[in-house]
Amino acid sequence: MDLRKLKKLIELVEESSIAELEITEGEEKVRISKSGSGVQNYAFMPSAMPAIMPPAQQHASTLGVDKTEETGSSAQNSIPDGHIVKSPMVGTFYRAASPGATPFVEVGQSVKAGDTLCIIEAMKLLNEIEADKSGVIKAILRENGHPVEYGEPLFVIQ
Repeated sequence: MDLRKLKKLIELVEESSIAELEITEGEEKVRISKSGSGVQNYAFMPSAMPAIMPPAQQHASTLGVDKTEETGSSAQNSIPDGHIVKSPMVGTFYRAASPGATPFVEVGQSVKAGDTLCIIEAMKLLNEIEADKSGVIKAILRENGHPVEYGEPLFVIQ
């Protein structure tokens, strides 16, 4: 479902007197409900959800990243110096637009501010993450298809 369409539905529910709205489009289902003060929760339920998803904490520890103290000595040892691009949301990290496609960026590649670095899928919505600084990709800190959390380092640009 399109993000603009989802936002419009949320606005309509907020402005109306209905308490809950559920829409099914193909295999996707969206349910929006509100309390007296405004929209309370949103649910986006694809028909086929994975049964088990590996925890992001476990993934971060395999990369040597200390998530509890990013500025601490263990994080400084595992992340190269440079500008760190962090995840703006929780979701699944993808280096390319589709499974067989060429990755958006590689280590050593020059990027300009605004260039797409990766995609983070959150609730079946694909969000392009753009470079916020021009430079050269020094490190890619996440693996394709793995979960990421808010604020987790993704790339180092120098």
